[in-house]
Amino acid sequence: MTLYIGREASKLWKRICAETTTEINLLADSWKYILSGLIFQYIHGLAARGVHYLHRPGPTLQDVGFFLLPEFGQDKSYISETLFTFVFLSFIVWTFHPFIFKSKKIYTVLIWCRVLAFLVASQFLRIITFYSTQLPGPNYHCREGSKLARLPHPESVFEVLLINFPRGMTHGCGDLIFSSHMIFTLVFVLTYQKYGTKRCIKQLGWLIAVVQSFLIIASRKHYTVDVTVAWYTVNLVVFFLDKKLPELPDRTGGASFLLPLSTRDKDSKTKEENHKLLNGNSVDPPDWRQRTQVNGKILDDANLVHADATAMNGA
Repeated sequence: MTLYIGREASKLWKRICAETTTEINLLADSWKYILSGLIFQYIHGLAARGVHYLHRPGPTLQDVGFFLLPEFGQDKSYISETLFTFVFLSFIVWTFHPFIFKSKKIYTVLIWCRVLAFLVASQFLRIITFYSTQLPGPNYHCREGSKLARLPHPESVFEVLLINFPRGMTHGCGDLIFSSHMIFTLVFVLTYQKYGTKRCIKQLGWLIAVVQSFLIIASRKHYTVDVTVAWYTVNLVVFFLDKKLPELPDRTGGASFLLPLSTRDKDSKTKEENHKLLNGNSVDPPDWRQRTQVNGKILDDANLVHADATAMNGA
């Protein structure tokens, strides 16, 4: 038993090392996209913090979802956040499964480049919408009488840049249309829908997205319009961007040769071709067609028929 565990642990360690090398090579070519996506997450948080300074509390607007769904109350508002945290962490774990499992379909770096592209495009549209019109927040800390409903003018630039993390991210007001929680949830579900392998998990993901929508409204964190706009906006963004972005290589058959050449590999290949040209050698692949000797001359297969025809005419 101990020998079996040791052998499996050795295989797992080799698999992790091999996958790490592959992902590092991909990261060397894609780090700019990853970094840009992460920086925009901060910009999105900064924009949400900025609109809080513009928020003015007022009466809660009429909403169909508020009539149909009972209000949870402040003591149960954690339920939607708990479900969202579960979705967020589960997706992160799934994107790193190629380091552990032998059967794999995606590359971690490439899948996150794609996910961040979807997130950035959706969040850019979100920033435009919630700065266009500031609605009175329905959440408890955004209502009239709450100390957090209005933010005093910042005393310094650093107060704005620090965005009061993490409290400023969870107790914001004014960034309503459309729901940021639904952006992340739908992007994750749509990504797994295309690149995931378990049908039951795909169906569970869509069910969780629907339940998450109801929980957000029942917790009074968003109006129904915020969730509704998120559903069709994120789906359209992913639909159109997915057609523009390069398709990811499929690893189900273990075809690692589908990986793009790194810059170093491209440079070495170019140097090798230049070296052959300087030495008078051709960079074209060698011609392995069969030759046949006729009347002291070596002919290839294409000229052999012509030579036979000429010989027959001469006879």
